[in-house]
Amino acid sequence: MSDPATVTPAEVRRLCRLNEFRQPTTASYSHGYVQANLIILPEKHAQDFRNLCLRNPVSCPLIGEMRPGDPKVPEHLAADCDIRTDLPRYNVCKDGKLVETKTDIIEEWKEDSVAFLIGCSYSFEAALSDKNLKPRHTELKRNVPMYRTSVPLMAAGVFSGRMIVSMRPYPTESLEAVREITRPYIRAHGEPVAWGTKGARTLGIEDPDGDHPDFGDPTEIREGEIPVYWGCGVTPQQVVIDSGIEGVVVSHAPGHMLVLDQLVKAVCTSE
Repeated sequence: MSDPATVTPAEVRRLCRLNEFRQPTTASYSHGYVQANLIILPEKHAQDFRNLCLRNPVSCPLIGEMRPGDPKVPEHLAADCDIRTDLPRYNVCKDGKLVETKTDIIEEWKEDSVAFLIGCSYSFEAALSDKNLKPRHTELKRNVPMYRTSVPLMAAGVFSGRMIVSMRPYPTESLEAVREITRPYIRAHGEPVAWGTKGARTLGIEDPDGDHPDFGDPTEIREGEIPVYWGCGVTPQQVVIDSGIEGVVVSHAPGHMLVLDQLVKAVCTSE
């Protein structure tokens, strides 16, 4: 592959479809474009899931949805994109249990399948890097660390659960700049929800050193740095799994997003 920062979203999706791209996407791929989390579930649960997103916009910012049984992503989001093949990796759950991680979900797609796209914090990482605030996991070529919290979501029908957060360490003196840069990205989780040891305690995170995340990869918190936490699109994925609804539910594997054709300004709001 050419320079990851210059490869187009269409090229990333094409390589996924050919089973030639299976690593976490991160902001180093298709610099400046929106990335999305994925949930696919039976149509009978679609309205409850929409309501979950409406009631919990920080954790579950909804940016797109497909018609029941139609695997084609809307053209304004991603041209010539098949939701069944164009992500690096998928998690497949049956009756609330993870059963397989796959590189396509053609067999799992049904006539009543509805796919939802949720905003992803990878979308604002390019903006951080442009201000010399490159996320540590990008520097280390790893997946972002993610943690379960004790913070409850607003329930919607069959769905209820707790917030999951992603973490990126930054020097204490950079915190205000990090907050300011990410704040406009309201459809990509926006600014941090907590930071530092006190923030970790508020979230119910008992081991905030970056060595033992619940999802993703360990990271390094260096001298003078603190953990900084954002809402995370694994939240709705875990909520749907934990609901134990019958049948097949598919999601992205954590960190393995759908890269869209939209520029990141599409998930921003002007202040």
